[in-house]
Amino acid sequence: MLIGTGMFIDACDIYLAPGVLGALVKSGWSDVATNALFLSATFGGMLVGTLSSGFIGDRFGRRFSYQINLLIFGIASLLGALAPSMKILIGLRFIMGIGLGAEIVVGYASLSEFIPRTVRGKYVTILAALTNLAVVVAGFGGVLIIPTIGWRYMFAIVGAAALVVWFMRKNMPESPRWLESRGRFAEAETVLSGIEREVAAGGALPPVVPVPIPSPDRFRDLFGPRLRGRLLLGAIISAVGSASLYGFLSWVPTFLVKEGITLTTSLWFTAMMGLGAPLGALLGSFVADRFGRPRVICAFTLAEAAFGAAYPFVGTGTEVMVVGFGLTLCSFALVAIGYALYIPELFPTSLRLRGTAMVGSVGRLTGMSVQFAVASTFGAFGVEGVATGLVCMLLVQAAAVLLLGPNTSDRSLEEIASNTETAPERDRHGLSTT
Repeated sequence: MLIGTGMFIDACDIYLAPGVLGALVKSGWSDVATNALFLSATFGGMLVGTLSSGFIGDRFGRRFSYQINLLIFGIASLLGALAPSMKILIGLRFIMGIGLGAEIVVGYASLSEFIPRTVRGKYVTILAALTNLAVVVAGFGGVLIIPTIGWRYMFAIVGAAALVVWFMRKNMPESPRWLESRGRFAEAETVLSGIEREVAAGGALPPVVPVPIPSPDRFRDLFGPRLRGRLLLGAIISAVGSASLYGFLSWVPTFLVKEGITLTTSLWFTAMMGLGAPLGALLGSFVADRFGRPRVICAFTLAEAAFGAAYPFVGTGTEVMVVGFGLTLCSFALVAIGYALYIPELFPTSLRLRGTAMVGSVGRLTGMSVQFAVASTFGAFGVEGVATGLVCMLLVQAAAVLLLGPNTSDRSLEEIASNTETAPERDRHGLSTT
């Protein structure tokens, strides 16, 4: 809950952008090109935050890293509520992005290091569902707040909430896996002993299975033969996810306003579509541990491609919401299973945050550059052109997952890192036969 609450506030700060930008266009404070600059500044800051959090988190610890980034975007959000011009707001958005990008990298990877292998998929995707509930809250919050008291209050509320969560999280435990990877065995034992006392209250503990302590990996090992395929796969998942979320879904309110729909109606459409975000992550929690990760990721990827291909041909408001809901559901199921769960599993503990940060930085670069591509493509070819680009990227992702993706279900992080197959035997559907 402590990790999830901070990530929920982080996501609220990210997803308030569509409604705020639609309002800024409507009021004349901004235009499509300036909105693209705002979104690119967000991703520029997220790129800096993503890369720095990987090195800081692997060097100084998970807890230290996520407390720093929460403080950064909380203060910057409060200042954003007071911005006197669009230029200053864009500059503050870059600073917000530093904290936003770091929080996502550290949060999911940290939780994965605490959860047993048999339910790791369930709990990490539930964390993603809690995080992505922010899509709904930001969407309906925009409907209620922006037309009545203005867009500035969106930043003010999020900034104040972030500082409250920062104070609540001061006593979070450090990851025992990270402590072990740094040779701090006594501290790791203290954390694990506390966990064991809690678990023992519900019955006898299972027997301890000794696992050899792996030697620390070096940064250059990410580009070696053991990990470079995983690095490439993670980069593709991260890039396509960013293109989907921020190169299409974040632009929907602007598309609707440009097509003559009122701001209030476009905000309602966006809010209803946003219901697919937590539901997609929850759906992922039911299948993440039951089936092999690559199969599940591929299935949701192809489903999203189908909804993307249908989007330009819908006509009525109901059709727009239904197809948009399907796009959102599939996209956020992929965020939960692909980005939040699968990518951190691909890397060993000593490189987990740096590996996740490296592939996450590809996503940030994609999110930063795709804004200008969307603006120009929409101007030249309309929604049809933007949707075609989305579908092509999704098909590339499906092929990459099938070719490069190892199955990480029901395997400990140490087994995955060493490429050993000690998990229960599985049939051709990915189901346990044990």
